[in-house]
Amino acid sequence: VQLQASGGGLVQAGGSLSLSCAASGDDNSINGMAWFRQAPGKEREFVAAFRWRGGGIYYADSVKGRFTISRDNAKNTVYLQMNSLKPEDTAVYYCAGGRPITSTIRSARGYVHWGQGTQVTVSS
Repeated sequence: VQLQASGGGLVQAGGSLSLSCAASGDDNSINGMAWFRQAPGKEREFVAAFRWRGGGIYYADSVKGRFTISRDNAKNTVYLQMNSLKPEDTAVYYCAGGRPITSTIRSARGYVHWGQGTQVTVSS
């Protein structure tokens, strides 16, 4: 499975951005996709996940109520709509695909396929 992320950019605090992650290849090998982010000098952290076999949508507490993850089945694409952005949301955002179980869905070890990162910068 190949994942192609896009949609990052520069936005002012309070603004919105939408990220996309298109999956190609044998997407039957995955049952969920997620977004992670990594800010300079920090570890990669979980943002949101969507599991379509087994169900469930998951968010980090820091983005709950502001970010929305969704999937377009026909396009094999997962989106991350980010609203009310804050400077602390500034990071490189990565999409990931795999077969996470409930205990790993918020962990990078739950995913084997990773897209290239896309930079999101929120200015104050």
